[in-house]
Amino acid sequence: MTMKLVISICLFLLGLALSPAPAAPSDVLETLNPAITDAIGEFGAIPEDRKRELEKIALFVRTKLQAGETPQITFICTHNSRRSHMAQIWAQTAAAYYGVTGVKTFSGGVEATACNERTVRALRKAGFSVADSTGGKNPIYLVQYSEKEAPIRAFSKLYQAEGNPHENYLAAMTCDQADVHCPIVQGASLRVGIHYTDPKEADGTDHEAATYGERCRQIAREMFFLMSLVKA
Repeated sequence: MTMKLVISICLFLLGLALSPAPAAPSDVLETLNPAITDAIGEFGAIPEDRKRELEKIALFVRTKLQAGETPQITFICTHNSRRSHMAQIWAQTAAAYYGVTGVKTFSGGVEATACNERTVRALRKAGFSVADSTGGKNPIYLVQYSEKEAPIRAFSKLYQAEGNPHENYLAAMTCDQADVHCPIVQGASLRVGIHYTDPKEADGTDHEAATYGERCRQIAREMFFLMSLVKA
């Protein structure tokens, strides 16, 4: 065997080791497949410092699962209207895609307003089925990501609202303001900062849809990267 062939085989095996873990038979909506393909293909675009924070969350999830416990992640931003919803929904979707069972994701804020309609449009464009089930100033949206799972109830609420975990959960801070204004997250056993730029800055501009789409895509690839580490 020539040295050139040996090197080629080594590089191939290294590539397999570094590539994301293959998915289990997918339990997610087919309409999400294009966005998921993009997310997985963009793992290399995630900066190393962000990967380190996502690895902390993956370790928390894996450790809980190995201990026979339920990993609970609450994604927190200021108003629970944009980034925290996207992160919760994409994280639960990624868990279903990779066959990581038992993970429960939640979202909340330090204030309650409403799940922003621009967030809803971005999620629909990504392939989710989203239905307004109540109407009103703070409607409850039912976000379907799988035909086999109950939809996620997306609405703005405080991070310790009824239905969210009050202890033994990981607080993933998706907003730098919430991270500063909430120095203590009550009940959290671990806190990790994964701040995203607020797409709100583009509201009312010609770049609104593109900005929300970019943020949704960024969050998707990072949540899929996270769950791929748990699956590995």
